[in-house]
Parts: sequence; structure tokens; C-alpha cells
Amino acid sequence: MVVETDDRSGFCFGVQNAVEIAEKALAKGEKVFSLGSIVHNDMEMERLSSLGLVTITHEEFRKLRNCKVLIRAHGEPPETYQIAEQNGITIIEATCPIVKKLQARIRDTASARGKCIGQVVIFGKPGHAEVVGLLGQTDGKGILVSGPSDIDKIDFTKTICLYSQTTMSPKVYMKIARLIRERIAEKGSSNPDELLKVHKTICSQVSNREPHLKDFATRHDVILFVSGKESSNGKMLYSVCRSVNQRTHFISSVKEIKKEWFDKANTVGICGATSTPGWLIEKVRDAVAAL
Repeated sequence: MVVETDDRSGFCFGVQNAVEIAEKALAKGEKVFSLGSIVHNDMEMERLSSLGLVTITHEEFRKLRNCKVLIRAHGEPPETYQIAEQNGITIIEATCPIVKKLQARIRDTASARGKCIGQVVIFGKPGHAEVVGLLGQTDGKGILVSGPSDIDKIDFTKTICLYSQTTMSPKVYMKIARLIRERIAEKGSSNPDELLKVHKTICSQVSNREPHLKDFATRHDVILFVSGKESSNGKMLYSVCRSVNQRTHFISSVKEIKKEWFDKANTVGICGATSTPGWLIEKVRDAVAAL
């Protein structure tokens, strides 16, 4: 049985950057708190915890004084930085540069300083850390759309500036944009694009993985998709693999592998999410090879 790992799977730049920043801070022997899980992967969180990283909630964050707190790749709303300043907390900035840039664009739009001035509509997952940070840039003016049914929140007679959480599905994002255009036309506009400004804000490392993983999944009899159960990116990319290969299995650790999955299989492909550490993918490969 041939076992192949996908060379494009594993941490995206933003997550890798945040993990390295955390490791460098911990290497100095300092106590470092992480505001929320630095990555949506339990195995990686256990490794970082063993190095001394302490994960805290926002409620716990508000009670801290005079310490160091890492802001993970997902980013945070302005309120978090205000609390840090008031409480003498030193921020270790690890927000993904792509997310940071998106926050600035949305902030400019909401404050009427940007090129796009109008309603700020964000396509994203409710409650997701990145989305909370993005909505925080709008001073309460942002409209969250997580699916087609949510577009009724929008005023289709006014300018709409549409943004997306960086890890959402490009296909669904384009579908949302199309539905908004249709509703604008229903309101009497002959040129919907005059009112709708669609911004390309999905990370290319995410969008490019979809077609790549489809090809990868079709080339193997069995696919093991390695990801944390809480990773929205993992759920999305798993469904991509599953759509072209029904023998795709979602696992978070080596312990979940079942020998019967490989009956009559000549090739096995192992891949993962942007939040999946490379060392875990290699560990899964070794376990399958040992079978």
C-alpha cells in the first residue's frame, strides 16, 4: 500500500507565524498567556501547553494585570487592546498580517475613510474569533451574513461593501454575492454592481487548497483528513475531499485510525487543514505505514 502526504497541507503562514512567536516568547522563560486557543488543534495546543503557554478566556483576560498576553492569528477587536492598556498588559502581537490588513480595510469603510463607503457586510461564521475581531472594527455597524437566509438584514437600496472571513469557501462567498446582486436588481437597480462592492478577502492559501485537494483526493483510494474538530477551515476542506472521494475519513489523532478503512486500498492520501501541524500529519503517515 502506497502512502502519500500532501505537501501543501499543514499550517498556513499566519498560524505558523503565531506559533513561532509564542515559542520565542516561551523560550525566554517568561510566563505567556494566549487569549484563546492559538490554533484550533488539540494536539498542537497540548504541545504548546507543555512548553508553558497558558490559554485564557476573555473573562480571565479582563482580570489580569501587568503580564504578557499573546494575540493569536485570528486577531482581536479594538476593545481588547483598550483593556490591555488599562490593565498594564503587554500585548505580544501575532495577528495574521492578512487578517490585520482586512481589519484596517473594514475599519476604514466603517469610518468612511476608505475607497468603499457604505454598509459593511461580513460573510463569516457566527462567533468565530476572526469574525468577532472584524465586526469589532465597525463600531457596531457591521452586518454578519453566514448564509443566504441572512441577507435579509441588508438594505438593498444602499451601497453594500462585502467582505469575507479569510477562511470561508470561495464558492459560497460568490453565491452570497450573486444573491445580493439579484436582490438589488429586484429593488429596481439596472446595474447592481454600482451598489455592491465585493472585496476579495479570502486567503489565497485557503482558496488555492480547494482545487488542489480535490485533485489530491481523486488520486487515492482512501483519504485521511487530519484536523482539529473545532477548525472551520478543517471542516470546509474535509467536505471538499469528501465530495470527490467517499472514502475520506476525518481524524484528529492517530488513535482514531481504523484498520478496516484500508481494505482493498492500494493508495492512501494524508492531508490536513491550515491549522494542522506538519508533525501530526507525519505521525499519521507513520502510523498508516506501520499497518
